[in-house]
This record gives sequence, C-alpha cells and structure tokens, in this order.
Amino acid sequence: MFIKIIFSYILGYLSISVEGYYIERFINICKNNKIAIWNLKRDKDIKLYLRIGIRDFKNVCKVAKKTKCKIKIVNKRGVPFLVHKYKKRKVFLVLLILLVFLTLLSSNFVWNVDIQEEKGQQIENIMEDIEEAGLRIGELKSKVNTKEIINKIRLKRKDIAWIGIELKGTNAIVKLVKADEKPNIIDENDYCSIISDKAGVITKINAQSGTANVKVGDTINKGDVVINGWMEGKYTGIRYVHAKGEIEAKVWYTKSKRVLYNTTERKETGEVENKYSIKFNNFEINLNKRVSKFEIYDTINTENKFKLFSDFYLPISIVKSINKEVKEVQKTYDIEQAKNIGIEELQRELDNEIENKENIVNKNINTYETEDGIDIYVTYEVLENIGTNEKIVF
Repeated sequence: MFIKIIFSYILGYLSISVEGYYIERFINICKNNKIAIWNLKRDKDIKLYLRIGIRDFKNVCKVAKKTKCKIKIVNKRGVPFLVHKYKKRKVFLVLLILLVFLTLLSSNFVWNVDIQEEKGQQIENIMEDIEEAGLRIGELKSKVNTKEIINKIRLKRKDIAWIGIELKGTNAIVKLVKADEKPNIIDENDYCSIISDKAGVITKINAQSGTANVKVGDTINKGDVVINGWMEGKYTGIRYVHAKGEIEAKVWYTKSKRVLYNTTERKETGEVENKYSIKFNNFEINLNKRVSKFEIYDTINTENKFKLFSDFYLPISIVKSINKEVKEVQKTYDIEQAKNIGIEELQRELDNEIENKENIVNKNINTYETEDGIDIYVTYEVLENIGTNEKIVF
C-alpha cells in the first residue's frame, strides 16, 4: 500500500469529499473493485474525506452514482499538477528530462533477481552461487550470459536437477528444480552384505540369504557387518550371495542441555515503532535520524522495490524497519524447577525427532548438579529395523 501511495503521488492524486447516506457501501464497493483509497476521515455520519489516484476518479464517480453519494474535489496533488503549474520553468523541465533519461538508462541493467524454486523447495546458498556465476543486481544485461551462468551452477551444484534463466525488463527470473536424492540401489544380481546404519543392541535377526555375523544381544556400531554376503556349505564350500534379512535393534537417541538457576529471558512488550529509509542500489538514505526510543529491541527489515510494470524494476527501494521493544526479565529457578524445564524441552525435541513413537521402549533421565545450574540428559530407547546393503568388492 505504501508503494501504491508513492506511485499515486508520481501519477497524481485527488483529495475528495463524499457525502451521502450510504458511505459504508461506497467504501466496500471501492475495495471490492480494487480502487486504492487512503487517508479516510469521517465528518459526522454522512460525510467522508479521502484520497484517490487520478486514474481511479472516473470509477469512483460511477460508484458514487451507484450509491447516491455526492463527490467534490477538495485538492489536487502530485507530479502531473506540478508539471502543469511549473511548465514554464526551464529547470523543472530539465529535471523531468533527466528523470526520463535515467529511467531509460536503468532499463539496460538487472535490478532484481527473482528466484523461483519448484514446489517451494529451499535450496541453500543458491543466491551466493548465482552472484558468483555472474548474475548480480546492477549488472549490465548485455554482459549476462545466461547459458554460461547455467553451466557454472550445474557444474558446481549437484542438488539442482534443472535451472532456467530469463531476462524480462530489468528483472532476472531464475527457475530451479531441486534434484531428488537417489538411494544407493544395488542390483539383485550383485553380491553384497548388510551393514548396520546405526549403533545399538540386536534384538532380532533373521538371515534369509547370507550368513548372520551377529546374534541377539550383541552390541553393534554403525558400519558393522550384520549379515555376510556369503554362505558356506559342507560340500559346496563358500559361495557369494546377495544378502537379505530382517534385523531389529534397540537404538538410543540422546539429547542434553544445561539449565541455569539464574538466567535472563527476553520478552516482547507489544510496543513497536516503524522507521523508513530509501535505498538507491547499495546507497541508503535514512529518513529517521533520531535513535530508537526503545532501550532494548529486535529489528525486522522488509524491502519493497519500485517497479513501473510487472518486470520493470528500478534501482530504488523503500526499506521498512520494525523495531519491537523487548524487556529482559531476570528468572531464578530452584533445582526442581530447572530440572522440569530442561526435561520437558528435551522430551519435546525427541518426540519431534522420532517418527514411530509406539516403538519407544524406555526413557532414561540423568541429571548432574553444578554450581550455577543443572546438566540434563534424556535418552530414548527405540526398537528399529536397521541395515543397509553394501556391495562386496573383490
């Protein structure tokens, strides 16, 4: 909305009064028809003051006629009216020509990189690799070799199945498809053993093909062979096979943390303040010179880039900084309180990590007191099917 208001000033806007008994209906119809209205001020029950863009004036008149309201233009503001007012002034004309020239000049550069990942998949650090490959904000479009950039990224990134780059106006659209991780599938005719993919204690093992290398009760580590990919007969000797079988083990998931008896917690008070700045590519002008009124606060920045059309971005953007006041509260816990807080948090983390909660057979909690807090260890014992194939190399 803020960007729309600024563009309305560039294109021109009107301050009008609307008078009638159906003002609420007038506002609702304007919103339903996506007519931008702002600075609404009510005068009694039947009169309303508001602002609209020049282009919306005819549509607003139609809405007023439909709702039997009277419209009166109170004021005219914006660049078009300034041009009309100062059209005889040479300096203003020169500035206007300069503005048009700079806009045309900026059309030769890339001012926005729009990354579109299929199905909302997140690809880490992709923007850094795109910039390193040669597609950067402020780059001349004539210097952007899309094929070369695509090849560089494909060679560097194995997690990208497909990438396409399209230049539209001053916008570079990068479309990405993330590559699926393929499991290491071993052919049925290949000789292989089954190795453990987790550490644990064997609770059940059934070798359907191959020779069991462990028995129930044995402790195994990750990478240990549990079923060998060979069988030995009295008359046939050793023959190699594709090992198959079911292996169940009791595995452990452990998480730990220290809870301090005296700690400081940060809580939002609900008070916020908004600050704005104008950014010209990498040069930023702060519109709020004074420091924040909050002593302690968190800041969230959002940047809205100017664009004339859907894909014609300008090297100008409005940065909105939201400062949220934070209050630091001193907390003191006794041993039992600290223990309960830590256990609840660790159990919540483990519950989110373990998919088959019905296979949890035991929960162990250990605590160790220190001078300034308490160390907590929570361990879940879980029954799981383990094992993965590993090809035998001769």
